[in-house]
Amino acid sequence: MAEKHSPLEQFSIKPLVDLKVGGIDISFTNSALMMFIALGLVTLVMVYGMRHRAMVPGRLQSMAELSYELIANLLRDNVGKQGMPYFPFVFSVFMFILAANLLGMLPYSFTFTSHIIVTFAMAATIFVGVTIIGFARHGLHFFSLFLPSGTPIFLAPLIILIEIISYFVRPVSLSVRLFGNMVAGHTMLKVFAGFVIALGIFGVAPLILIVALTGLEIGIAIIQAYVFTILTCIYLNDAVNLHH
Repeated sequence: MAEKHSPLEQFSIKPLVDLKVGGIDISFTNSALMMFIALGLVTLVMVYGMRHRAMVPGRLQSMAELSYELIANLLRDNVGKQGMPYFPFVFSVFMFILAANLLGMLPYSFTFTSHIIVTFAMAATIFVGVTIIGFARHGLHFFSLFLPSGTPIFLAPLIILIEIISYFVRPVSLSVRLFGNMVAGHTMLKVFAGFVIALGIFGVAPLILIVALTGLEIGIAIIQAYVFTILTCIYLNDAVNLHH
């Protein structure tokens, strides 16, 4: 458990409603609360943003339309037209992670994407789903993904081993990338905030730095949601098109 006033204290999961079923702790936590808030926020933006469908869009409608076009183009560029049936899922992944990362920038909030169990659960779901799609579309021919065309026969065993390892490492790398960036950024901000308080009137320089770092961290929050989504599209492309 993180010590009191530690920069890592902000990542502590705290139960808000204690619940136990059959000896299993299923308490409603601050992490679960922020997940519901993120889900609700995305729903509100999309529902109210597209409610009027004005010719001259307002802020919410512009945000909804830009998000839609961004992910639609991402799918078309990386998967092709065959990837469009999976648009609702990919779009939901992007918006959920984006909302989670940005909400985590608010004071006294909680960034649930800073927990590896959350990011790994999302990455593992994508990994299993993509694998099922691959077998559903190609059957046993899906195994050809592990042997790129044109590979010399004497290198085949080594290449197959490397490709298999690379394939099964995907959910780990996908989850660690998001988790690591969120933890590092928020920890750095907390450390510099401590300098501002400790230095008192001499904490102006660290305060200016915190403002700059906050802007940088907001940018990273957006980029990490985009990176997670584009990697999802790349993995989906392998399953749909079997490109090497």
